[in-house]
Amino acid sequence: MSALAYDGTAMLGRQLLRVRNNPALVILTQTMPITMLLFFGYVFGSALAMPGAEYRSFLVPGLLVAIAANGIMTGMFQAAQDVHRGVTDRLRTLPISRAAVPLGQAAADVLVTAAGTVPFLLVGLAVGWRVDGSAAGAAGAVGLLLLFRFACTWAGIFLGLLSRSEEAAGQLGSATFMLPLLSNAYIPTDNLPGWLRTLAEWNPLSAVTTALRDLFGNAPVPEGAAWPVAHPVAGSLAWCAVLIAVFAPLAVRRHGHPGA
Repeated sequence: MSALAYDGTAMLGRQLLRVRNNPALVILTQTMPITMLLFFGYVFGSALAMPGAEYRSFLVPGLLVAIAANGIMTGMFQAAQDVHRGVTDRLRTLPISRAAVPLGQAAADVLVTAAGTVPFLLVGLAVGWRVDGSAAGAAGAVGLLLLFRFACTWAGIFLGLLSRSEEAAGQLGSATFMLPLLSNAYIPTDNLPGWLRTLAEWNPLSAVTTALRDLFGNAPVPEGAAWPVAHPVAGSLAWCAVLIAVFAPLAVRRHGHPGA
């Protein structure tokens, strides 16, 4: 365990240096959610039954969860980039824990996400979003958001190691854009057709989005929803546990044994 902590910290530092040396990508990934907040909040808000400010309060937690789900895309691309450029093969030759590299990447991704969430929330406050719940609830919402990002990053790392190609990872990563569209991140699911509502409410993003809205005090838990949305905090924790339990061992095994 001590070796894993030491090696993981070293890999965390490597990933943070990687982020520092690629500021353009960081700026792009941080400004895109803000652009979506302004565009969706003022364009969609005028088309839905919710008044503009109310919809923007509804939208902010959904976009936060969409940002967290992008951990699949970033984790996939970075892992595939390392494989494609031979970095992973060189790291495999070092006497380090085979879990250290993916763990360092996932931890660094969470830290960068936490830092990038601050300007997004400031813009959210500027357009009318407020924390109407308790300070403890808000802290819990942020913690849950980062845990979900951590879980999504593990899924991305495994898929990136599996694809072994930057081009394939880029194409597959772009498909993650559909995940928030099939959830309650942008619109309520109440009026969706039965089968589509069921699909949306069993989407992990819907549980986490509902949990954030509840913890921030932005919207109540909807009635008559599927279990993960009706019990959003428990549902979110369950989804995070499943993602980590499934993809973390797969990513570690894949990193240690490329043919696995």
